[in-house]
Amino acid sequence: MTATETRPGRSLGRKIAIWTPIAVFAALAVLVLIRLEQGGDPSLIPSALIGRAAPVTVLPPLEGLDRPGIDTADFAGKVTLVNIWASWCVPCREEHPILEKLATDKRINLVGINYKDQAANARAFLGQMGNPYAAVGVDEKGRGSIDWGVYGVPETFLVGRDGKILFKFVGPLSEQSLATGLMPEIEKALAAP
Repeated sequence: MTATETRPGRSLGRKIAIWTPIAVFAALAVLVLIRLEQGGDPSLIPSALIGRAAPVTVLPPLEGLDRPGIDTADFAGKVTLVNIWASWCVPCREEHPILEKLATDKRINLVGINYKDQAANARAFLGQMGNPYAAVGVDEKGRGSIDWGVYGVPETFLVGRDGKILFKFVGPLSEQSLATGLMPEIEKALAAP
């Protein structure tokens, strides 16, 4: 190569391939920061299903458990909490004491959807942690949870007596989220005709 020759520059396609993911990540980071600065709670992700009928869901029971599976037709006339969980989910372990506490409130029908889990692992989890659920449905492939608009586990939905989804909480429930978010919504649902 002579002094007057220049090294060929990077192609435009290569530059786009390098900078596009960086730009997308930066834009998403800015949006998250703006949302957090405005006092948004990332656990309260809006759901297009709020105010709509809960999706028709029929899931088989967890094998070896003395509880029925899930059938949303059984929710009629009850205030129901639907908790999506898995034995492999660390945040599910964190929230489990809150679910145990909620299970003592007989005004609420607490049911669990076991998401993409092995039956033996799910039974071991409930055996170790306790089983707060009146019913446990198995969503082995995750298709039923997709109908609920689930992003991941854990997620909890509040369904009113009329079968409509009233509230959605993403992430592990805590004492604070129970007191300031979920319990007020449950009380509203219980007060509704």
